[in-house]
Amino acid sequence: MGRFLLRRIGTMILTALCLSFIVFYLTNLDSNLEKLAKFQGNSRMSDTEVQGWLEKNGFGQPMVVRYGEWLGVVPGWTREENGEVVAGRCAELAETPAESPTFCGILQGYWGESTVFRDSVASIIGTRLGLTAKLMLWVMVLMVPSALLLGVLAGMREGSRTDRTLSTVSIATTAMPEYVSGVILIAIFASSAVGLKWFKGTATSAMDGATFENFFLPVLTIALYGMGYIARMTRASMAEVMTAQYIRTARLKGVSFPNIVMKHALRNALIAPFTVIMLQFPWLLNGVVIVESLFNYKGFGWALVQAAGNNDIDLLLGVSVVSVLVVLITQLISDIGYVYLNPRIRIS
Repeated sequence: MGRFLLRRIGTMILTALCLSFIVFYLTNLDSNLEKLAKFQGNSRMSDTEVQGWLEKNGFGQPMVVRYGEWLGVVPGWTREENGEVVAGRCAELAETPAESPTFCGILQGYWGESTVFRDSVASIIGTRLGLTAKLMLWVMVLMVPSALLLGVLAGMREGSRTDRTLSTVSIATTAMPEYVSGVILIAIFASSAVGLKWFKGTATSAMDGATFENFFLPVLTIALYGMGYIARMTRASMAEVMTAQYIRTARLKGVSFPNIVMKHALRNALIAPFTVIMLQFPWLLNGVVIVESLFNYKGFGWALVQAAGNNDIDLLLGVSVVSVLVVLITQLISDIGYVYLNPRIRIS
């Protein structure tokens, strides 16, 4: 297991470096840098003035060098006048530019400054990620038990009326995107014109204090969409397990049907859905973009939209790195958990 973990961690690091470089390259294309220069300087700047601004602010260096600066393995750029350092990438981390550290990248904990929010990227991501984590927690609390229950009930008696009904519900929830179900739920339960007015609060107010009235609709919108995937996987796995030889043997021995399900079938049936459940974390982290925008909940997905829409390069890079890390870490946890759930799997 130790050697397996070391190999996987090494693969994760290489994958993270490759993906982060791709994102860095795409966000630092000439067109994006030109927009940044005109946003920071003057929208009527000429091409010569844009090029001068970029050279003056460290964007004239090769792409690989700037990636190394952002990563923190290459010394940050500096600008000198009369032999003294007057500006640089790391200048904001010291009282004077001359006292700034040599390296300042994500490896040193410096993620850059947001050009839109005028705040450190690390602070913005920490705050927005915390809000989305709260949303994800309640989505998982609602989604996972409900989906497992639907899948187990449908798979216990394959082909029955219960199976067909619950399978139809699962397919219907998956087939309806969040931007459709969210609008429908708002119109039915929160609209002041024709709705039932059951939920009077807004998701924006849930950022300070989440209650049932202001937080349940966005949670339900996300949970409904993801519930179908887990339920269908659980149903398929449960139906396969219920036809296994050891289940037939237990029936012939006279073991009651509830005991067969709970003691023999359930654990084996949950092996495959476990992987699907772990995949929900990266999906939730990036899939909440629509729901957070729809309900004006200013979490991680909302920050991603703002960064992309306003050409906020450092913030977009920070959001992308966090997304990549979440995907890789959840994949590692999924592989480890799969080994423990299924003793027949061995790591060589």
